[in-house]
Amino acid sequence: MAHYELYGDDGSTDNEQCQRCGDAFLADHGDRLHCGKCGYMEWT
Repeated sequence: MAHYELYGDDGSTDNEQCQRCGDAFLADHGDRLHCGKCGYMEWT
């Protein structure tokens, strides 16, 4: 199973957090960002 690094050494992240629910990261699908928790979608 792959291991993903969400936080850097200083506690920062590269991923954006959801603007609606605030405690989930947005998945990057190339042409959009999607929150799997609340369904929020942002087109890029």
